[in-house]
Amino acid sequence: MPTLGAIADDFTGATDLATMLVSRGFRTLVAIGADAVDPEASAEADAVVVALKSRTAPVEEAVADSLAALRALRAAGCRRYYFKYCSTFDSTPRGNIGPVADALLEAVHADRTVVVPAFPATGRTVRDGLLYVHGEPLDRSPMRHHPLTPMTDASLARLLRPQTRHPVRQIPLATVRAGAAELRAAVDAPEASGALLVVDAETDDDLRTVSAATAHLGLVTGAAGLALGLTGPRPGAARATPASSPGDPAAVLSGSASSTTRAQVAHGRAHLPHRKLDVAALRRDLPATVAGLAAFAREQWRLDPARPPLFYAVDDLADLERTTPPGEAPASALIEEALAALAVALVDDGARRLLVAGGETSGAVVTALEVRGLAIGAPLAPGVTWARAETGTGGGRNIDLALKSGNFGGTDIFTEAWSALV
Repeated sequence: MPTLGAIADDFTGATDLATMLVSRGFRTLVAIGADAVDPEASAEADAVVVALKSRTAPVEEAVADSLAALRALRAAGCRRYYFKYCSTFDSTPRGNIGPVADALLEAVHADRTVVVPAFPATGRTVRDGLLYVHGEPLDRSPMRHHPLTPMTDASLARLLRPQTRHPVRQIPLATVRAGAAELRAAVDAPEASGALLVVDAETDDDLRTVSAATAHLGLVTGAAGLALGLTGPRPGAARATPASSPGDPAAVLSGSASSTTRAQVAHGRAHLPHRKLDVAALRRDLPATVAGLAAFAREQWRLDPARPPLFYAVDDLADLERTTPPGEAPASALIEEALAALAVALVDDGARRLLVAGGETSGAVVTALEVRGLAIGAPLAPGVTWARAETGTGGGRNIDLALKSGNFGGTDIFTEAWSALV
């Protein structure tokens, strides 16, 4: 029976955390939505992660979905909970991190929790309550240009206070470095009652200390890095075997506009057959445009199955300045819809390996393919992994999926990811 239940605010974040839990010895299931949590299947797991598409949803919807996930995890037997959000704290002035944390705290009858977005392996650190991305304050990093959640402040306290009804307090790095006992005393102090506690962390050892000091809390919140200090009951837990074989049809679907993904797109364009999504064509006739992209993929598989085609939406900052005609859907919505439809068409045409870049894009693709669960497989980079999935479309097919946050992965991930599927 699982002891740990996690609620992730997007699909790439769910696989990010699940990868970390598997590496820590937890047999881990990823359920796509609260309705996909199966108590019978969960009985064989040590942890269950519910993947939601709530990061940029309306606040009320994000809260309702998160509480539904909590109820499903309780029904599956979980007794400790983990609210997982992005290590760059993606949110708006209204939420959704603060409102969801507030609702979960109330639901688990807890009066305090920690806020730990640090993930040093991916360049995210917190010092003096400020979030840094590869050494740059969050508001000076490429996240300040994010099209959905532009991050214009590095102070976690200032970001959280408008979002939460709880006081926000900070625990400095010196307290963390003093050891788990000292940190637990600070977490349990009377003045911390009712608070969201922003905890500094700059190294993996800091995260191990934070994890040890908060093991008694019924709810923790943070990025996947916080799981580094957890110790699962089964060291060396088996990873899922691939669903595909070398040479099976594959493709890359990239909807992310992040600077990391743009560099990956540039590398991919130099090595892979590629097509950029034409937003004007999508507005005129989305089904016909998607059909043309699928035909391009089929032709590339015929010519050279070792070079998966790359389909991408953004390769330059100018793409982020697209204007939306009055009464028309925004470009981002069209891109998500098109890449999701393309994923279905490609799988119907025989694709057995898909690498998807971007949290919103990943959510759209997984939803369109009617995937209900993921079995975690080979890691690709910190926060990125292959996973075996059974689709609900086309009568059900087993495929390998890699859901990549826009900010994660090396520059060559679009060309090198396939070697991990052996």
